[in-house]
Amino acid sequence: MKLTGFITDGERHIGSIDGDTIRDLGTAREFYADVVAGLKKTGGQEYAAGDVELAPAVPETSRIFCVGINYASHAAESKSLAGLDQPPAPMIFGRWEQSLVVDSTPVPLPPKEEGLDWEVELAVVIGTEGWEVTRDSAYDHVLGYAAFNDLSARTKQLETAQFTLGKNADKTGPISPVVTADEVGDISRGLRVTTEVNGEVMQDGNTKDLINDVPRIIEYITDTVTLLPGDVIATGTPGGVGAGRKPPVFLKDGDEVVVTVESVGSVRNPIVRR
Repeated sequence: MKLTGFITDGERHIGSIDGDTIRDLGTAREFYADVVAGLKKTGGQEYAAGDVELAPAVPETSRIFCVGINYASHAAESKSLAGLDQPPAPMIFGRWEQSLVVDSTPVPLPPKEEGLDWEVELAVVIGTEGWEVTRDSAYDHVLGYAAFNDLSARTKQLETAQFTLGKNADKTGPISPVVTADEVGDISRGLRVTTEVNGEVMQDGNTKDLINDVPRIIEYITDTVTLLPGDVIATGTPGGVGAGRKPPVFLKDGDEVVVTVESVGSVRNPIVRR
């Protein structure tokens, strides 16, 4: 099943996508209170996709756990770019849900940045609460997956050792609809992940190359923090980011960026002057 968020009566709902039709599965709060029941809901009101305001398919209380330097190819360019070594454990930093946007949303450039940088990522959406989750049971807590673009304001990100501002610029978290895990299948087989800028491929990687795989990340987080339904884990990006190129290349006003995760989907966004 493919899930989207949408706004009706001023509140975020979750809906299943069937072609150009969205069937209401309830408010985001209701859906994530019992995901199993939400997925089985029948008879919800149907809307034409073009007639509703789309939103991320997660609750507004969602927490986004991002994993830094989680592909060997990106570790090499991060060392060259910022002197950052490959972390000995998953490097977790946070995004706010308010930074998330959906397909076609214009992303504004922060005025003091040379441009924004792209980062294609496989995002994992949590379906059931998890505390001290083991590797063997990690996938039991996964609702599904999305394509995610961790657009980065590199000047702010690299001015200090804290990534928060550089990773939370307004509208810099494009995320696709969520495809449930049963449809995606076993992700340990590897999923191709790509970024295109104005039609040119800039990143081309595979999740087989993750340093820390999804079960390891979930295990690592949940001995400290309880994962909640609707939380998102952005699993990291492969090499090929703009800042790592010689000379660096950044997204400018008028550019269009598309990130794609095999078997999951794409999210496409124009870059605009603020």
